[in-house]
Amino acid sequence: MIDKLNRKIEYMRISVTDRCNLRCVYCMPEEGIENVSHEEILSYDEIIRICKCVANLGIKKIKITGGEPLVRKDIINLIKDIKEIDGIDEVTITTNGVLLYEMVDQLCEAGIDAVNISLDTLYRDKFFKITRRDKHENVFMAINKLIDLGIRVKINCLAIKEHNLDEIVKIAAYSKNNNIDVRFIELMPIGHGKSYTGISNEVILDLLENEYGTFKKVKEKRGNGPAVYYKNDDFKGCIGLISAISNEFCETCNRVRLTANGFLKLCLHYNKGIDLKMPIRNNITDKDLENMIYHAIRNKPLGHNFYHDSNIENVENKNMVQIGG
Repeated sequence: MIDKLNRKIEYMRISVTDRCNLRCVYCMPEEGIENVSHEEILSYDEIIRICKCVANLGIKKIKITGGEPLVRKDIINLIKDIKEIDGIDEVTITTNGVLLYEMVDQLCEAGIDAVNISLDTLYRDKFFKITRRDKHENVFMAINKLIDLGIRVKINCLAIKEHNLDEIVKIAAYSKNNNIDVRFIELMPIGHGKSYTGISNEVILDLLENEYGTFKKVKEKRGNGPAVYYKNDDFKGCIGLISAISNEFCETCNRVRLTANGFLKLCLHYNKGIDLKMPIRNNITDKDLENMIYHAIRNKPLGHNFYHDSNIENVENKNMVQIGG
C-alpha cells in the first residue's frame, strides 16, 4: 500500500515475543526486564489474522523477530502458516542464533526464505562480555550449517566503538570467504543503546577499503530493508551498510512493526501507532480491522528525529527487545 508520503509500504516486522536467552548490554539490563505476560502476547491465530489483513493491503514480506523468536514454542508452525497466506511472498527471520542449529532443518521444511543472524564479535570472551552468556559456539555452528545447506543467510553486526571497532574488517571477511552478506548497522540511541558510541557507516567503509580495496555500490536490490550494499571484486558476498543516523533513509522506509503485545508501530523512534489486540479480542470484523490498519499505515510519520526531537512525549523509551528491532 501507499502512505500519504507516497512510500510503498510492503514489509512488516512481527515480534512474536519480548523474551530473549541473551542479555546484550546495549539491549537490556543484566537482570533482564519484566516480560509481558503470556495472556497479553498475541496468539498465533491473532498474528495470522493480522497477516491476512495486511496481505490484502499489499504487505508482501514478513520478518519474524523478538526478543529472540526461536524461544517461542511452535514458532515453526507459525512460519509455515504465514507462508501459506495468499499475497505473502517472503517470510524471513532474525535470530541471535543460540537455538538455531537444532532448528535449521525444521525452518527449511516450513519454507523459510532467509535467516538473519546477529553477530557482534568473533571472539568467545568478547561474546560473553557483550551478551552475558557463553553461547559463542552455538552461533557459529548455526552459521556454518546454513552455509553448508545453501540457505540464504545474512550476518547483522551492530557497530559499537566500545566493543568491535577492532573487528570490523575481520567480521567482514565472512562475506569475503562465503557467499553471504554481512551488514553493519549503526547504533540507534534507543534504550540501553544510548550508553554506547556508534560507528558511522562512513568510518566502516573506510576501514574496509583500507584493508580490502575499493568497494562499489550494488545497484540491484538485495533485501527487504534500507541497507545499501557494496561489492568488492575479491568478495563472494556483499557488504551492507544500514545508516539510520548518518544517512537517514526515512523517505524510502517501507516497513511497519507489530509488537508482541499487538501494537502496530509505525516508526522505530516514536511510540505512535495503534493497538490491534483489544479490537481483535473484542470481536472486530475483518473488514473493520483491515480498515483500521490501512488508516494507521497511511499516516506513518515522515521519519525519526534522533538527537533533536523536542516532543519528548512521543519518543519511544522502551528497550529494543520490547519493540521488535
